Amino acid sequence: MPEITETDVVVVGAGNAALCAALAARESGAEVLVVERAEEAQRGGNSTYTAGAFRVVYEGVDDLHKLVPDLTPEELENNDYGSYTEAQFFDDMARITQHRTDPTLAELLITRSFDTLQWMTRNGIRFIPMYQRQAFRTEAGHFRFWGGLTIEANGGGAGLIESLFDEVQKRGVTVWYRSRAVELVYQRPDGVTGVVVRRPDGDVIVNAKAVVLASGGFESNAEWRARYLGPGYDLAKVRGTRYNTGDGIRMALDVGAEPYGNWSGAHAVGWDMNAPAYGDLSVGDGFQKHSYPFGIMVNAEGRRFVDEGADFRNYTYAKYGHDILAQPGKFAWQIFDEKVVPLLRDEYHIREVTRVKADTLEELARKLEDVDPEGFLATVHEFNAAVQDDVPFDPTVKDGRGTRGLDLPKSNWANKLDTPPYRAYAVTCGVTFTFGGLHVNTDAAVLDVEQAPIPGLYAAGELVGGLFYNNYPGGTGLTSGSVFGRIAGSQAAAHAQA
Repeated sequence: MPEITETDVVVVGAGNAALCAALAARESGAEVLVVERAEEAQRGGNSTYTAGAFRVVYEGVDDLHKLVPDLTPEELENNDYGSYTEAQFFDDMARITQHRTDPTLAELLITRSFDTLQWMTRNGIRFIPMYQRQAFRTEAGHFRFWGGLTIEANGGGAGLIESLFDEVQKRGVTVWYRSRAVELVYQRPDGVTGVVVRRPDGDVIVNAKAVVLASGGFESNAEWRARYLGPGYDLAKVRGTRYNTGDGIRMALDVGAEPYGNWSGAHAVGWDMNAPAYGDLSVGDGFQKHSYPFGIMVNAEGRRFVDEGADFRNYTYAKYGHDILAQPGKFAWQIFDEKVVPLLRDEYHIREVTRVKADTLEELARKLEDVDPEGFLATVHEFNAAVQDDVPFDPTVKDGRGTRGLDLPKSNWANKLDTPPYRAYAVTCGVTFTFGGLHVNTDAAVLDVEQAPIPGLYAAGELVGGLFYNNYPGGTGLTSGSVFGRIAGSQAAAHAQA
């Protein structure tokens, strides 16, 4: 017979959304148990593998200072942090998702973003400006931020998770590792009253007054990827944890939850071609390759296949992985010359990178493994001839420096490839998380197929469907996890106390 134990609130998962839920539930007076499928050294879900960026509404530097209180007077005076209004956030969510985002959920995410990050700072999370990833130095030596994404958690995703664990354990939240939730305890009319947890020494039935599901999407389930995302996705690499196999979604569907959102969509990026099948915590997000707006990308035929300068990388990187996966051989090469090397992000300079270098384009063509050299040289010569040299280059804005006469234009940041040495980086598709999941209301309560709340069941994080379709604005995932995690934890505690 399984062992039986009791608590007020069970949180399934231990990433950013889950730990925010645990903190909020504990803050509301509930006894909280967190069950984490991974061992302690691999804890934190996908959040551990991220850069820690948070997209948040702020009206100007005064608001930003509330989230980053240790900004120095010199930083406040000399850097251009800009602003990011609710209207801009709404516009980005609508535009990027082709106006499919659930307006109610998007409004909740956006209007609660600043308050939620303030709550996180009160709970020990330190935010810092993203100087290395979201800012360029001007001629005057100041930093100018771009793309509506300004801050990150100190220490990236790993630092965020470490700080959150420090807080939940300080508050007396119990954490079980190597504990996989496999089934919800459910009966009518009471709803969800617990969860069955598979532990190394046997199954445990945890009787609880409320359950929060925050165990990620199904990106680490190759069979589900092929079934829902499409052919070839079973061959894609996974950027993060191997443990996000859709358990939380499956358990909820088994008790009548409504599937919701873009089940055929995923956050998929350009990822080093020789990266391991799953994320490597020693490298973190270093296998990503997101400086493509400053060069070109070619496939095995040597041809370009996307507009590398269509928008800031924040608004294209999460869909271009899908385009790379659709190419012959499921790979591409990113090409740069010496002029833009100072603009390349840190991940281009790590040891674990698939790269070739050459002093001439002809030599580079011979070094691009599995690429037609004649097709590549023809593409480069055609591209160079089309660049609008008369438009100034400015990486901090969509500068309109594009190409003329190409069937596939480059809309911004176009520079001739004419300054050796030339560098090329091999990439494939890396899946971050899946967009399809569960339907929740503004209390983060999971809805059934009749769109009525399932008593005692809440959800947050990647398994919430309806926010993202086809594409994704960078930095929104962690913000969404925190906003809905806080709501889910608070509502779960209220349900338990009622």
